[in-house]
Amino acid sequence: MKFAVLDFETTGMSSDRDEIIQTGLALIDEAGTVCSSYASFVRPNATVPSEITRLTGITDEDVRSAPELDEMLSDIVPLLQDVILVGHNVDFDAHFLQTALDRSGYLPFTGRMLDTVELTRLLFPTQPSYSLSSLTQTLGIEHDRPHQADSDALATADLFLLCLNKLRTLPLFTLQRLNVMFDPDRHDLGWLIADIAAWRETQPPMMEEGIHHFRQFAMNVGDWGDETASIRNGEASEASEILKDVSFEQYMETVQDNLKQLFPTYESREGQDIMFQEVFGALQEDSHLLVEAGTGTGKSLGYLLPSLYYGLKEDKKIVVTTHTIQLQEQLRERDLPLLHKVLPMPFRAAVFKGRSNYLCLRKFENRQQMPEHAISREDAVTRGGMTVWLGETERGESEELNIGGRNKEEWDAVSSDAASCLNRACPWFRRCFYHRARQEAGKADLVITNHALVFTDMRADHRLLPAYDRLIVDEAHHLEEVASQHLGQKTGHSSLTIPLLRVWKDARTGLLPQLISSVSSMGTGESAVWAEKLEVLLPKIHEIRDAWERWMEALFNLLASQASTDETGNFTLRIKPSELPTQWDSLSVDGNNVIQLLSDFIRPLEKLTVDIREEADELSMQGMLTDLSGVLKDLASVRADTQSFVTLGKPEFVYWVEGHSQYRGRSVYVYGVPADVSGLLKEGVFDRKASVIMTSATLTIDKSFRYVTDQLGLDSAEKDGRLKTALLPSPFRYREQALVLIPRDFPAIKGKDGEAGFLNALIHSLQEVAQTVGGRMLVLFTSHRMLKTVYEPLKERLQSSDIQVLGQGIDGGSRSRLTQQFIKQPASVLLGTSSFWEGIDLPGDVLTCLAIVRLPFQPPNHPVAEAKSEKLQAENKSPFMKLSLPQAVIKFKQGFGRLVRTATDKGIVILYDTRVIDTNYGKYFLYSLPGPKMEHLPTAAMAARVSSWLNPVIAGEEGETL
Repeated sequence: MKFAVLDFETTGMSSDRDEIIQTGLALIDEAGTVCSSYASFVRPNATVPSEITRLTGITDEDVRSAPELDEMLSDIVPLLQDVILVGHNVDFDAHFLQTALDRSGYLPFTGRMLDTVELTRLLFPTQPSYSLSSLTQTLGIEHDRPHQADSDALATADLFLLCLNKLRTLPLFTLQRLNVMFDPDRHDLGWLIADIAAWRETQPPMMEEGIHHFRQFAMNVGDWGDETASIRNGEASEASEILKDVSFEQYMETVQDNLKQLFPTYESREGQDIMFQEVFGALQEDSHLLVEAGTGTGKSLGYLLPSLYYGLKEDKKIVVTTHTIQLQEQLRERDLPLLHKVLPMPFRAAVFKGRSNYLCLRKFENRQQMPEHAISREDAVTRGGMTVWLGETERGESEELNIGGRNKEEWDAVSSDAASCLNRACPWFRRCFYHRARQEAGKADLVITNHALVFTDMRADHRLLPAYDRLIVDEAHHLEEVASQHLGQKTGHSSLTIPLLRVWKDARTGLLPQLISSVSSMGTGESAVWAEKLEVLLPKIHEIRDAWERWMEALFNLLASQASTDETGNFTLRIKPSELPTQWDSLSVDGNNVIQLLSDFIRPLEKLTVDIREEADELSMQGMLTDLSGVLKDLASVRADTQSFVTLGKPEFVYWVEGHSQYRGRSVYVYGVPADVSGLLKEGVFDRKASVIMTSATLTIDKSFRYVTDQLGLDSAEKDGRLKTALLPSPFRYREQALVLIPRDFPAIKGKDGEAGFLNALIHSLQEVAQTVGGRMLVLFTSHRMLKTVYEPLKERLQSSDIQVLGQGIDGGSRSRLTQQFIKQPASVLLGTSSFWEGIDLPGDVLTCLAIVRLPFQPPNHPVAEAKSEKLQAENKSPFMKLSLPQAVIKFKQGFGRLVRTATDKGIVILYDTRVIDTNYGKYFLYSLPGPKMEHLPTAAMAARVSSWLNPVIAGEEGETL
């Protein structure tokens, strides 16, 4: 087999309208080596667009004297004879090739085509991105000039050869399973897999080191067993023996000596030393603790070191919870390995996530039984990738896979859930990823989980997490919000349509058609009757779906008539029992119709599954019935949530509806959440646990913990003396490292020139500052509409300075992808909204200037904020001072925290919202910052001040110091 790896650079995305400007071709011979290559610029009929020049570096000058299209084709057409065409997103290059061949009078290319995007998704399913530059970087492939066709073609050739090699060396069971999934007559990828599978059969058996075989699957893990119990007991007794006569001070001295040996530059930090003592004291005295620990304090070690000492010495399990999976992974990958090196005693740690994060092997096996023609090529690639991953994963967690977007539905169909679990009756039980993780959590001294699971466990009467009474909450400023979400309800259009699809998708696929087929072939006296009763239920699925669509559409019409859209097209409408909309009666009828139809479907099916289960012996039938029971529980949950919403049944809840103008009924969600979770947190967490340590970089407002104490229900603990607080000093020299500038004459958004005047001044100032610092600038907005308004004119103005502008929600891709683009291209200005205010790390020279456009006040009309405000007003308290302002200050502090990430970072923050100096409440924002130098000055003087501060020269101060 010979392969030709083709890459074109073009003036745009359309093969009909746009032109080829560069060609790269790499030829791979039968020995599997790149034997020759071809590269040429191509002269287009129009100029090269500026955005293409920015992306590729190709200019009009490069293509002015280049060969024309016909000349280039005369060179490459002979090279494409009898080859298999390969490309990264091969359809794009093939469309341009076929159009060019047609225009120049050549016959079309009719050979096979292989796509390295598809191949890498199949063979490297854990890659964070499938862009060529990302793949070459993570897989160690040389790629010196991304977005230049010759370099891209050679890099793609190397990537293809890597894929071929991996495909040839996969475990045999894995290769055979892939061979069944892809039809060689329908897909060229299927042909390649079939060809390699046939070749493998002629080869001597390969050594499959570390691979475990079970039920025709190749896996990287074997059984989990009770041997972990003896390991745990042995380690626990050894650890407690080591620590028996060791004081906390001696232990810390040993640990810090070990840290110095490992890191000769290690120095103790005042803030971290205080945290060690405070955390240990709270654990020892059964008290709760609030700790604000800014960036650079080292708060992870600040709570891990004392809690492990206390837990192992006193034989108490410690649970650490984080808001984000990203921080969970950081603790697992960075902090735990370090602790194993520096602690004087052994310990066991486990990371335990929500159940849907783990693959259910029984469901996955059942999914593999579906015939090849019943699944789409997209799903086959995702499912095939999971099959490859099984031979590599030790944990079976969704976080390891790249399953965004369209692939999520495939994961949801095979993720673990309590309702459809066979437990010990499952043949996969001893290999189950969820039960393995749960076992490890039960045996561990330290369990790392997330806020969501803590509250899911609370709702499940504490049956999910192992028993514990010492809890450490990192990212604690999110605790109230997550509690509200997980102790309430959220039901959307897909909440019902997805489980219904699992019951019945078409006449052949779905649990009900499969069950009817299996029951019909049982041959028992009852089987014909059962099959008939099941058949009768099929039309009810359509009735339920139709009724649900009607109710969702009616809710959308209510939104469209009663609520106005926000800047992104979203509607939000609160449903108050005292002010019901006029359409509520008819909406209730539609909602009750859904409830009744669900009951008429669920009840008989539940009874039938019980009857069939008593007669059915086959494991496949038991598994199918269990899956169906799980889906029926999902349907019953939707029924209960719908009932709660229609009756507005919980007086302590806030109920509301959301939707989007573009997607109508499909976008509708109905919510019911407790307006105030402080009582639930007090009862479910703070009264139940002996000690809860809460830490974050942003817990105080003007150096006070009052806001967070009120929100979390810690008032009584404070009165009883059970609550301690600690505000740790920062290790950074903020006075030297950060300068906050406020342009005192900047137009107010509600000033005489209005928003237009504000935006014009903003665009002009951002341009000046960006040119002064050469990019490396993050601009934080509170409004996506405002971001979009600024994006185009700023991009145009910075074009001549070769500074690119990246806009969240405009340039596509996830937050992490945009962040990576920003890091790779220093001459950039990144415009971000809500999710960029926290959780992104841009240390060193990556970020020099942070611009905050508006103070981050939340919209006061959100249903939960509105309900909280009403409660505060009823208590004669100010909603602004008690709610809106504290929330804004905490978010503002998070935004400020993006700038200084290490002890050597230096940068500037510009506040374009003059309310910080013009209003009485502005001081709360400024006083909450960790001591940077602050100045206000005329807007016209700002660029010069930025320059003089970043490049110090002997010059007079241009601003007034605050």
